[in-house]
Parts: sequence; structure tokens; C-alpha cells
Amino acid sequence: MNIKTIVITALILLAPISMQAQKKKPVKKTARPAVVVPAEPKEDPRITEMRELTQQIIFIDSVVVSKSDFLNVIRLNPESGLLATYDDFVGSDDHSDCTVYQNEMGNKCYFSNINNDGRIWLYTADKLGEEWGTPIPLTGIDDGITEANYPFMMADGITLYFAAKGSESIGGYDIFFTRNDSENGHFFKPENVGMPFNSEANDYMFAIDEMANIGYFVSDRRQPSGKVCVYMFIPPTTRKTYNLDAYSDAQLRSRAEIRRIADTWGNGKERMAALERLNSLIAQDNSKKQQGKSQNTISFVVNDRVTYTSISQFRAPDNDILFREYQSMQKQQKELKENLDKARNYYHKARISDREILRKEILDSERQYESFLKEMKTLEKRIRNEENKIMNQ
Repeated sequence: MNIKTIVITALILLAPISMQAQKKKPVKKTARPAVVVPAEPKEDPRITEMRELTQQIIFIDSVVVSKSDFLNVIRLNPESGLLATYDDFVGSDDHSDCTVYQNEMGNKCYFSNINNDGRIWLYTADKLGEEWGTPIPLTGIDDGITEANYPFMMADGITLYFAAKGSESIGGYDIFFTRNDSENGHFFKPENVGMPFNSEANDYMFAIDEMANIGYFVSDRRQPSGKVCVYMFIPPTTRKTYNLDAYSDAQLRSRAEIRRIADTWGNGKERMAALERLNSLIAQDNSKKQQGKSQNTISFVVNDRVTYTSISQFRAPDNDILFREYQSMQKQQKELKENLDKARNYYHKARISDREILRKEILDSERQYESFLKEMKTLEKRIRNEENKIMNQ
């Protein structure tokens, strides 16, 4: 092998080493920025706890109405008191969001009004004769409460429900209850009634008709602006919550948020019985309203040319008041006549030995009835004469 061949062979054998030495340094890759996944916002622990303590309630029905009309949906027996807007109660138009509760006797009321700080707050007043006394702000309810509205007092005169805003609320307005301390007239610290009555939306009026065993509460959850849903429910005798082991998280959320009222019906028997009571209450209320409209339409002959058809037509001082008294006497006269007719019918069926006593009682009743008719005629004549005097001036 000649020298040239040896050199070429050596170069070939050394080539891998030389090439490896001449390899380029690896290019340092630029690291991609890490993708940051935002953490899900944690739920207010108060809401979580409240959901786990959701009360089992049977909802009878629900109806969506304008917020300004929801009081018209709440039907109450007279024994449960009266609910009205503040404006209708006092005859103003400056307090559209304020409401009034008046007790069965009509001598005490609880209402909301704007206080000196410009906030809506709760007050109470007693009726003295024909006038309402000085309103007194409710004390003891301001712990965690910044605004209070929509009062409803239970028939016991102690337990008060209302809606409020503040640190104890999980939404805008939440429903609270408190009790009156009879010793000093103050109220105890209010308690949030919890779910399903409260939500992260606004929950307003809460009322219970104990005679019909029907409750109502109002919420704007899942409603468009200006609308609310009035829920009717069966007031429970004891507080009972859902068994967390028997319901999934989705099922519990649905019941806490009242996603579907049919889920609360069970076998439906209690709900159907309550629905009958509710319909009866609605019919009774509609009948009263119709009677009220009829009472506003009158027929009072003033003279041969004039007949009044409305109380507002009376012109003589106090004649409108006197006519209402006359209307009341007409009602009494009707009742006296019915009782007298019943007594006469009973007289003919009674034993002969009892008739002498009944005869005396009937004669006394007839004399009282005749005397009452004379009083009515005198009042009617007085009203008519006063009106004619005004017309002839």
C-alpha cells in the first residue's frame, strides 16, 4: 500500500470524529407560556349552608304578575288582617314601594315608610278613636339590617315577617322574621327564614292565612324587570329539611331554588286539598269585592227630579257620613226582619205550652222593629231635607 492510499484511508476513518466535532450546537427552544386556568369563584358559604338546610315545603301554585300588582294576588280571611299599599291606605301617591299591614281589629298597623336617612324602614301605629296615633319606628331589628319593607304580623300579634336588605341578606331583599318582646315593646334580632323562600334575587312579601292554612311569598327570581312570581304554599307545622343522603346536589338545588313546584307535591293529596281551600278563598274575596262595588252604587231619591247614584254626589256637610249610617241601618233592618220571620215560623211549629213565651218575645221584637223603622225614616228624611236645602240656595 503506498503512502497516498494510507492517507486517504486514515482520512476516511477519522471523518466521523471530525464531523461530530463540527456538529452545530443545539438551538435552544423558547418555552411556551403556561396556560393559566382561572379558578372558579367560590360560593358564599352562607348560601351553601342555607341550601343544605332547605326547608321542605309543598307549593300549591304560582302566578307571575307585575310587581305593582302582587298584593292583589294575596287573598286573606279578615281574621288574618289586611294588606294594602301605603298610598291606598293613606290616600297619597308618593310611596309606591311601601306597604301596610292592618290587624283584624283595625286598631293597629305596621307599615314601611322612608325615614330621615332616606331609607325605607318599618313603623307601627295605634288607632285612637277615628285617628291613627304617631308612627313609632320598630326598634331591635337594625342588627345587620339596612332597609326593611313589606311587613306582615301573624295573628298572635308577636311574630312579624318582613323583607330586608343588609349584611344578613344573600340577595337584594331577603325575608326575615322576628318576635316582639312584650316586656319592653322592642323586637328581637331578626332571623333569615332561609331557602326555599330566599334566593340571590329579591324576595319580598311573606304572609300566612292561618284560617285557610295557606301561605304566600313573592320573589323576582328568574323574572324579567318589573315582574314577580307569587308562590302559594302550605305552611308547615314543624320545620323539616331534606335528607342530604337521599337527594343529589342537582335535586337539592332545584328544590332550594324552586325550579319546579311539582317536585314538592308528593302524592298530590295535600296539594289538591290546599288548592280547593285556595280557590274557595279566591271566590270569597271576589264576592266581597263585587259587593263593595255594589255598595258604591246607590239609589237615593232626593226629590221628584233628582236621584243620587253615588255617595260622592251628596253636597250637604256630613251627609255622606249620615248616608253610610243609613246604609248600616238598612242592613240591620234586613237582619231584624229575617229573625222576626224565623221566630214567627217557629211559633207555629212550637208546642202549645211554649207559645205564650214565644208570643211575648215576638211582640217585643215587633215593637223594637217598628221603632227601628221610625229611626230609619227620620234619618232618611233628614238627609233628604239637607240636600234639598243646598239645592234651593
